[in-house]
Amino acid sequence: MRERPAKSADVMTFSLYLCLLAIGWSMLFSVGYNGGYDAGISDFLLKTQAGKQTIWVLISLIVFFFTQIIDRKFWQTFAYPIYGFSMLLLLLVLIFGKEIKGATSWFAFGGFSIQPSEFAKFATCLAAAAYLSRINVNLKYLNAQAISFGLILAPAALILLQPDAGSALIFFSFLLLFFREGFPANFYIVGFSVAACFILGIMYEDVPLKVIWGIVSLASLGICLTFENRIYGIGGFMILLLGSWFALGEEWVNLPYVLIVDAVIFVILSFVAWRQGQGKTTSFILIAGLVASALVYFSAVSFSFLARHQKDRINVWLNPEKCDPQGSLYNLIQSKSAIASGGLEGQGFLSGNMTQLNFVPEQSTDFIFSAIGEEQGFIGSLSIILFFLLLLWRITVIAERQRSAFVRCYAYGVVGILFVHFIVNIGMTMGIMPVIGIPLPFISKGGSSLLGFSLMIGVLLKMDRHRTET
Repeated sequence: MRERPAKSADVMTFSLYLCLLAIGWSMLFSVGYNGGYDAGISDFLLKTQAGKQTIWVLISLIVFFFTQIIDRKFWQTFAYPIYGFSMLLLLLVLIFGKEIKGATSWFAFGGFSIQPSEFAKFATCLAAAAYLSRINVNLKYLNAQAISFGLILAPAALILLQPDAGSALIFFSFLLLFFREGFPANFYIVGFSVAACFILGIMYEDVPLKVIWGIVSLASLGICLTFENRIYGIGGFMILLLGSWFALGEEWVNLPYVLIVDAVIFVILSFVAWRQGQGKTTSFILIAGLVASALVYFSAVSFSFLARHQKDRINVWLNPEKCDPQGSLYNLIQSKSAIASGGLEGQGFLSGNMTQLNFVPEQSTDFIFSAIGEEQGFIGSLSIILFFLLLLWRITVIAERQRSAFVRCYAYGVVGILFVHFIVNIGMTMGIMPVIGIPLPFISKGGSSLLGFSLMIGVLLKMDRHRTET
């Protein structure tokens, strides 16, 4: 006998959703205020960004409540057809879409536009949840891993053709769902290590040998720690310190020779460790060190072949000192200045000088958080961050209390998408994340984004109302 379903949706999640909607609309109203709105209601709704966002907020609320009427089983039953339809839209937008800022990512209808990639995120959530919730699927096996990655890489590849690298990268947020459902943790360690090597190679493009020396030294230290004879370990560590003294000195010309010496020491230490019965550990450290060194060098060499604008975009994140303050670095400088000018309490609603005078480019979309920082200050900015963290925590709670594997997987897909959007968007306004052009959920301007996220939350809350059912 089935238990009775919950009578109402999760109040905290719904409240946080409404709060973020209200905050987003108010900040967009402020960004476009610039001395006042002289237009009538009709012109305000159709010709101003705050007015258009008002229409999208109303549409999103209607869609949200419409999801509460649809039978929860509809989404699981039609998960694959919805996914297929979203893929069709991604194909059609490449042919019939409107190009905006160099990307063919929108269908234009009058004064409004729809971005299919935002709905593809929701559709991929459904499809991934439908597949992973099947009884015979186990992410420890290669065939399940291949199909799972195929589900997220297919829309990402089509979005890259638009081209829209930022939206494509969002699909890797499903790695959180895969981890929860049993994808081996070793792959994550390897993935993050490879990414770290590429980043180090770009950061030290001019001196990749220094980074390689650091990797060899760390690998040698790892070998030293395996020695049962402490004298060998201490001796090896002292040699490493001597190598550090040379390598970190001012005379860079000596670095290749120091690297060669350290590499010879590394081989000797590896041989000693192998003779002491540490063959597996030594082999792993040796291979990891060689691969990491190769990746760093490959990254540094590859970066030198990128186009100028591509280098600038990466350097804004990793090497801002190499960027032109009046060129590629301008947006970030203005954003950080706006956030810093807010102080503790902010300059007040409609009172931010940089916001009202449009000093920050793309402030209604990518850099909306800088307006919050200027007008609401540290307290307001921290409040927004806490709202998002509470929402993410609450969705995780919803996921873990489900009896249905489909709903649990769907919820973790939503958590991953929201988390990556939240952390990257806020991070890029402060220079700690790359500027890849993705919106802050519920707050940045964009009807497709707002509608897509509202659909995600609405469907989740509908499913949660029946959490006692399998």
